[in-house]
Amino acid sequence: MEKSFFIETWGCQMNDLDSQRLAGQLKLRGYSRAGSAEQADLILLNTCSIREKAENKVYSRLGELRLTRRDGARIGLAGCVAQQEGESILKRAPWVDFVMGPANVGALDEILDGGRRLAVDFPVDRRYDYLSVDRPSAVRAQVTIIEGCNKNCTFCIVPTTRGREISRPMADILAEIRWEIEQGRREIELLGQTVNAYRCPVENKDFADLLETVAALPGILRVRFMTSHPAEMNDRLIAVIRDNPAICRFLHLPVQSGSSRVLRRMKRLYTREHYLGLIDRIRGEVPGMNFSTDLIVGFPGETEDDFEQTLSLMEEIRFGSLFAFRYSPRPGTPSLRLGAPVEDAVAAERLSRLFALQERIQKEWLQTYVGRTIPILVEGPSSKDTAVLSGKSECNWTVNFTSPHTPRPGTLLNVRIDEARHHSLRGEAVA
Repeated sequence: MEKSFFIETWGCQMNDLDSQRLAGQLKLRGYSRAGSAEQADLILLNTCSIREKAENKVYSRLGELRLTRRDGARIGLAGCVAQQEGESILKRAPWVDFVMGPANVGALDEILDGGRRLAVDFPVDRRYDYLSVDRPSAVRAQVTIIEGCNKNCTFCIVPTTRGREISRPMADILAEIRWEIEQGRREIELLGQTVNAYRCPVENKDFADLLETVAALPGILRVRFMTSHPAEMNDRLIAVIRDNPAICRFLHLPVQSGSSRVLRRMKRLYTREHYLGLIDRIRGEVPGMNFSTDLIVGFPGETEDDFEQTLSLMEEIRFGSLFAFRYSPRPGTPSLRLGAPVEDAVAAERLSRLFALQERIQKEWLQTYVGRTIPILVEGPSSKDTAVLSGKSECNWTVNFTSPHTPRPGTLLNVRIDEARHHSLRGEAVA
């Protein structure tokens, strides 16, 4: 009898790709995808530990699954909470069949065969079978180039849950990308916790070398990458972006705070002035570059003046989009020794002001596109209206549009923008 699986994914793009890898391995074993956790023979929770109380949410979900899973169904916990909590999960939730950290995604076969109930080590030789990845998009492929992080920001648990930086050999990465191009995918997104820290362990080539090589591969229409660290951006990398039109004019560059004092306490390795200068250099070389960022509100010791500096930095740079959160104390991180976080009510009020400002900036950004014609990479029908097509601009805006004909997914199409909506653009395909 055919077995089924269900994967519930929380967190970042790296977790999304890990879930694609897990799904691919399960399909090779004869599993099919179930419509819900309650219908599955194997339930995998792929977890994220970035936010506060992530562990409580995981244990709550495990408790629900204990009561609602079908008879004989197995439960596995994967991802960063699995790595962080380790053996304590098996003690606190003994109905969980196995626990595996992100570095062991490639070892799922061995774990399912009963070899290990606990797999939270960091093997140097990590299995990465790109041929088995179960990719949800026919147009885009995410490709991991580096895992882990060496930056040790005081608020961040990633070095604990994903380990130190390990870069994949450049030849392996290029082989994977060529395979995806052969399958018809036209956009490649290079992934890593600190993607621009990449250094090939065989050829000693850096991220600029890799990016330049990928952008020149026949068949590629667009290349994206994330997440970049400001301290790893350099003139050579900026020049590669400038000189290769296949590299999208969109850069996710987390700043975390607009205050140099807070950045120093975060151990971010740059100042406000350095970050602003970097943005100016990039925009000077690559006109039209759209930036997104990450921001933390309420970090220990953040004053009202520090927060106002964050708002003024947003006004000066005008990010197209951002991810912002209240500071979350994470176990074992150095920020726990920096004092108490800002009071909840104050942090919540600051976050509300930040989002209000960003909503205005994004609305103004989107309005500048009305009346322009821009190339869109077609993804397929819109999820909300199948009579309308959807795709992305090179600056990462979602564009929904009508067309007199039905272009294949993966086609570049010129679209005249007629309307700016809340978080997207609306238009019509032109000849």
